[in-house]
Amino acid sequence: MAGEIAWLAAGAIVAGVVSGTLGGLFGIGGGAIIVPVLFEAFRLLGVSEAVRMQLCIGTSLAIIVPTAMRSYRQHKTQGTVLGDVLRRWTLPCVAGVAVGSALAALAPPETFKAAFVLIAIVIAAKLLFGGDRWVLADELPGTAAMNGFGFAIGLGSSLMGIAGGSLAVMVLTLYGKPIRSAVATGAGLGVPITLAGTIGYILAGLPHQATLPPLSIGFVSIPGVVLIAPLSSWVAPFGARLAHRLQPRTLEIAFSLFLLLAVARFLASMVG
Repeated sequence: MAGEIAWLAAGAIVAGVVSGTLGGLFGIGGGAIIVPVLFEAFRLLGVSEAVRMQLCIGTSLAIIVPTAMRSYRQHKTQGTVLGDVLRRWTLPCVAGVAVGSALAALAPPETFKAAFVLIAIVIAAKLLFGGDRWVLADELPGTAAMNGFGFAIGLGSSLMGIAGGSLAVMVLTLYGKPIRSAVATGAGLGVPITLAGTIGYILAGLPHQATLPPLSIGFVSIPGVVLIAPLSSWVAPFGARLAHRLQPRTLEIAFSLFLLLAVARFLASMVG
């Protein structure tokens, strides 16, 4: 037991350093980075394939909670949050998270790998080829479409282990919203998504408790949260300083390549 906890702590420390450095480098501290890093850490620690991906996602959502809260407070003080959009999307997003959490209790791990692959490819394609050219309209759509987008953002976030900011930004910029307002609104949406997702993944993992590593509560690894969150925050400035030496377009391409590398890794694990 003590040996397992020691190895788990060591894996979490490595994951925290790697995810923090990459998060600072690419300006993204969410699950798009944390989940692939955790996947490799939990693989090396011998976590069962049947629960590994769900554990990565639940732990990622829990790690992101304080970051999402701090980010939203900062954006709110600057007055850039689209309050009406945030109110319209909160309930549909939480409903999507609830469905994703329910799937975590029932669906095979390949479901979550496939979701990560699809969403990561879309985000990478937007970064590599979209730019400002991907615009559908100058105004947001009606209530039904907005509810659908909100539900999809919540579902996608809970299946991928992200706060939903990248998905929200993509939708809002497709409808002509300024990037700063889109980022601020996405940050606000990350609070209910990560809170609901953490609770949902804890509940979803309780029936699988016997197959999970020590000190896990459902599909949330406590050592992962306790060690990765502060370490990631501490080393992020090192990555950020490196980022300031690179051109924004270089960062977009680099993050896209990182996502595609993660996609290739998950595809290999699905067919292997």
